[in-house]
Amino acid sequence: MSKGKTDHMQQKQQTLQRQLRALGPLMRGSVVRIGTRSKQYYFSLNKDKKTRLIYLGDKRVELARQYSDNYKKLLCIVEKMTILNMEIVKQSES
Repeated sequence: MSKGKTDHMQQKQQTLQRQLRALGPLMRGSVVRIGTRSKQYYFSLNKDKKTRLIYLGDKRVELARQYSDNYKKLLCIVEKMTILNMEIVKQSES
């Protein structure tokens, strides 16, 4: 692998690692609004084949959304790192 390509991949790795460190608290799940007449906000998580709900009310919705969004960002970064690291491993064989 050429020196320039190696340096570029290492820079990408460092950028992704910085993005990981910048993430704050996170939660797997999503904010849902449930109810027939007066809809209320809940945080929903499916764990061990059971759906678990936490009542949020109006005051904690944004915080829960932020945590959920951080989790989605984490997954995206991990996917990018996986592809990059697969390429690095593949190139190291040559």
